Amino acid sequence: MNAFISGFSLGISLILAIGAQNAFVLKQGIKKEHVFVICFVCALSDAILIFAGVSGFGYLVEQFPSLQTFARYGGFAFLCVYGLKSFYSAWRMSHELKPEGITPPTLLKTILLTLAFTWLNPHVYLDTVILLGSVSTKFGESAPLFGFGAMSASFVFFFSLGYGARLLAPLFKKPLAWKILDGLIGIVMLSLAWMLLAF
Repeated sequence: MNAFISGFSLGISLILAIGAQNAFVLKQGIKKEHVFVICFVCALSDAILIFAGVSGFGYLVEQFPSLQTFARYGGFAFLCVYGLKSFYSAWRMSHELKPEGITPPTLLKTILLTLAFTWLNPHVYLDTVILLGSVSTKFGESAPLFGFGAMSASFVFFFSLGYGARLLAPLFKKPLAWKILDGLIGIVMLSLAWMLLAF
């Protein structure tokens, strides 16, 4: 049980930081678009990476640093494009919760975007595969329980964020609130993009 609690606690602490993925989940939660699928894809992706880390895949990543390099530059390009798109949206869009004549993105497009936010972020590999994977070795035979705790933290966090975001929906009936959110998301995206190459 101690291993599970340790995994859950460490998993939550690593995922709490505001990043591109969390900002995306928050925004879609407010808009109430494909919330369940987005939360499930994010949590399942984390679970797969945590399983890989606990199973020893962290060692493989350390042996082939080119995997991290590819993720770093791919993530940089993706975050730059999405960040600039957020700034454009803050500047030009009308930002209504249910704008008439505008069709929400398809389920497939939403899934692909969610996967990009997750798998093109090199920090997710450092957190889930390498860090959680290395910590799990301290628990010996209880390592799988540690991993299960970390996986549970991801499911609890993403579904809480996605469905809790709708409580902010009344605030975002005002177009100015959307513009501010898009502006902040743009700042977060471009800041993360710069950090990927600077560190």
